[in-house]
Amino acid sequence: MNKIAKRYNRYSYVYDFFELLPEKLIFAKHRKRIIPLLNGKILEVGVGTGKNLPYYNNEADVTAIDFSPKMLNRAKFKLKKLGKKNITLREANVEQLPFSDNTFDFVVATCVFCSVPNPIQGFNEIKRVLKGNGKAIFLEHVRSENKIIGKLQDILNPLSVGIFGFNVNRRTKENITRSDLSLIQDEKINHEDILRLFKCKKDEYINKKALK
Repeated sequence: MNKIAKRYNRYSYVYDFFELLPEKLIFAKHRKRIIPLLNGKILEVGVGTGKNLPYYNNEADVTAIDFSPKMLNRAKFKLKKLGKKNITLREANVEQLPFSDNTFDFVVATCVFCSVPNPIQGFNEIKRVLKGNGKAIFLEHVRSENKIIGKLQDILNPLSVGIFGFNVNRRTKENITRSDLSLIQDEKINHEDILRLFKCKKDEYINKKALK
C-alpha cells in the first residue's frame, strides 16, 4: 500500500468531521446536481467515505472504488444504512483499474485527483475503461490562476501532503490535457477558481503519445 493510502487510513474515522463545514456549504449542492443525472454503468473513482452514495439514482449500475481500505469501510457502513442494492464497493487503485476496456458509460471522481500519485496515468486508465461514447466527470479543487492565491497554495502544499496526503496546488486541467482524455468542459465553481468541474470524453481519434 502506498504512503498516501496509509495517510487516508489513518484519519478515515475523523475525515467526515473535518469535512463537515465545506461539505454543507459547498460540495453537497454540486454532488446533488451532478450525481443523480448519471445513468447506465458508472464507475466512481475514490469513493472515500461515501459522500456521493446517497445521490445515485436507483436505476444506475454503480461500481465505486477506493485505495484506502479504512475509508472504504466507512463507505460500506453508509451504503448498508442507505439500503441501496445497485452499488458495489471494492478496493482498487485508479492507476491500475481492474476492469476491461470499454466497460463504463460514466466515470466520476469528486476531489480525488489531488491525491493520486500519478494523475496522468489515472486519467489514461479512465479513458481505457470508458465506452466509446462514455464521459468522465471530475469535480476537483485545483491551483488557482490568481497569482497570490496560487502562491499561497504552493507554500501550504508540503504541509497538506505531509499531514493529509493531498495536494492543494494540483494543476488538474493541465494533467487532463496531457492525458489521452479530451477535455470538453471546464467550469469555474467559485470566484477564486479553486474548485472546478471538468467534463471529458473518450476520443479514439487522438493518440497524444503518437503526436509527441
